Amino acid sequence: MRTLPWIWSPAYEVDIGLHVYPTTKYRRIRDLLVAEGSLREADFRAPAPVSREVLAVAHDAAWIDRVLTGGLTPSQERLLELPFTPQLRDAFVLCCGGTLEAGRLALEHGTSVHLGGGFHHAFRGHGEGFCLLNDVAVAAAALCAEGSASRVAIVDLDVHHGNGTASIFQGDPDVFTFSMHQAWNYPARKPAGDLDIPLPDGTPDAAYLDLLETHLPTVLAHDPDLVLYLAGVDPFEDDQLGGLSLTPEGLRARDRLVFEAAGRARIPVAIVLAGGYARREEVTVDLHCNTIREAAAAHAALP
Repeated sequence: MRTLPWIWSPAYEVDIGLHVYPTTKYRRIRDLLVAEGSLREADFRAPAPVSREVLAVAHDAAWIDRVLTGGLTPSQERLLELPFTPQLRDAFVLCCGGTLEAGRLALEHGTSVHLGGGFHHAFRGHGEGFCLLNDVAVAAAALCAEGSASRVAIVDLDVHHGNGTASIFQGDPDVFTFSMHQAWNYPARKPAGDLDIPLPDGTPDAAYLDLLETHLPTVLAHDPDLVLYLAGVDPFEDDQLGGLSLTPEGLRARDRLVFEAAGRARIPVAIVLAGGYARREEVTVDLHCNTIREAAAAHAALP
């Protein structure tokens, strides 16, 4: 039986103090999935930090300098909404390597999962909204630059618009950006992606799934060699930073729609976790685990 290749690092658990963003979730997700057998230790790959040159495929030199030297200004740190530390920097540089490796593994095996990543609010020249570096943009651009992929589609189903990713790839014919998100939520400024579906507050399962099923063919018509899937679980009905109304069952159905559509088109999928801020961390952990459970089932069924 096909088993799912996966990537994770304990370095993703960074002490950021009392915060709505639970960096402990990565370890807890890993521990639960390995304990139940959804992920096997034999399929684990440790990420490697990317070089400055790889970061430069998606980020400006001046921003890379600030990140690598710890030279963020107070206003830049406020925009980031995280306390900057060397440990935070190292985790983000490592995370970029994790998503890049997830893309390569998906191209080789058909599916992969990165138990991290999805930091779609980082722009070329600044970070914001908990996102210091844009691992998804780095991976997409690097895979195209190295010739591993000619075209990449980014399917962003986090509750928040992928503003940094959309901005980075505006006018780039090789990367198709699709974001389905709550309209009246962060960020206030939403640069146009290739396909943006803003949703009204309180959108429930049925309406969400109908729209996703309607628009996925447009994304896949880009004929990508790879889908990078941001499987944020913050569309959940009880998320602290979201205002949609998806149930756990609705989120699983969403994931299945993505995996089945890509599977029918024989397009590899690399999954990153993106956001999740349920009132109880164990709920966030289980919702993310549901995505990986669906991915493992879809991967096992690949021809």
